[in-house]
Amino acid sequence: MLDWLWIALGLLPWVAVLVFAILRVRALPGFPPDRPRPASTPPLVSVIVPARNEEHNIAECLATLVVTDYPRFEVVIVDDQSTDRTGEVARTVPAGNARRVEVIRGEPLPPGWFGKPWACWQGYRRAAGEILLFTDADTRHGTHLLAGAVAALEAEQAAAVTVLGRQRLVSFWERTVMPQMMLALVLRFANLSRPCEPRSWRSAIANGQFLLLRRSAYEAVGGHEAVRGEVAEDLRLAQELCRTGHRLVIRGAEDHLETRMYRSLSEILEGWTKNIATGGQQSFPPWAAPFALPLLVVYLLGFWLLPPAVLGAALAGAVGPGAASGGSDAGGALFGGSLAAWAAGACGLSLLMWSAVCHRLRVPAANALLYPIGAAVAAVIVIRSAIRGQRIEWKGRWYGGSGGSGDS
Repeated sequence: MLDWLWIALGLLPWVAVLVFAILRVRALPGFPPDRPRPASTPPLVSVIVPARNEEHNIAECLATLVVTDYPRFEVVIVDDQSTDRTGEVARTVPAGNARRVEVIRGEPLPPGWFGKPWACWQGYRRAAGEILLFTDADTRHGTHLLAGAVAALEAEQAAAVTVLGRQRLVSFWERTVMPQMMLALVLRFANLSRPCEPRSWRSAIANGQFLLLRRSAYEAVGGHEAVRGEVAEDLRLAQELCRTGHRLVIRGAEDHLETRMYRSLSEILEGWTKNIATGGQQSFPPWAAPFALPLLVVYLLGFWLLPPAVLGAALAGAVGPGAASGGSDAGGALFGGSLAAWAAGACGLSLLMWSAVCHRLRVPAANALLYPIGAAVAAVIVIRSAIRGQRIEWKGRWYGGSGGSGDS
């Protein structure tokens, strides 16, 4: 009886994570219901697309943007010194419903700037709209997405609206590793349905894949120039908006926005490596920031790798009744049996959690069995990010700790 009590106590952390996810993680509200458009002219929206080496994405992204049913919008694509045919491909896309589609060749990256903030800033300087939408080149937009986001901006009397869409996961590594990163973010930023208060500005977050702002609010916080040295510029913009009292709301739009962030293991490694260390430092108070990455590694290894390892050892005979002195040591056998039972229970609860995650991400349920591999890769990413610190490589550019940069 005592052994089962210890096993139950040992499983409490997994139960706690499940309960936390059930109680705290809420589906985000969508857009307000359709309503008649006001008689007044709707505000002009400038859609700004920073793009560096996005030849394989840019045409499909723009094709979905220019057919939006919002009545007044323009599209500005900033070809950020691409070394492929990004700009050339972008110029072949017809304007569709847009007032204009302009492709500008980005200027060389100045010292102290990261690439994406610099491209966004150049797009803003060319834009004419009262409302600015910053969106990534790897996104796909539904016809009603822009109109719905503007309606939410007006209905909430907000300064900014950011949208969480569907992550399109295709390859083995996307389906194995990306759910780990998504769950870690969800557990950190669980209560997204309520606008962030200024006193808790470190808990603010925005999705740079779709960030809609009033021009006045964007300029009030200094725009991308204020976050020019930040790799997680969307997070820092959200924090600045919240800290200065601007209302930022988050909406769910899985049926309206789709993104395929990375296509290979190498892209996953580089993409998350550049974000984890800086994002962790920005999302926690200074006293807690040094502990964020070590605790994340402990979480990944302790929760998702340790139980399968123990269970595997038990199935191999290294742990369990037969592993203790050929079966003669009753105390050791009892302990080994309890340890194996604990590992089996933890693995069962983990599979329950990851089956739900896979269902939420529209990934085949069989991928839940791969969660230990995903956790191992995620731990490597976190450790790699911690070692590199502010030394970041992304899309042929290296960025130093001071925000300096250079093309490689």
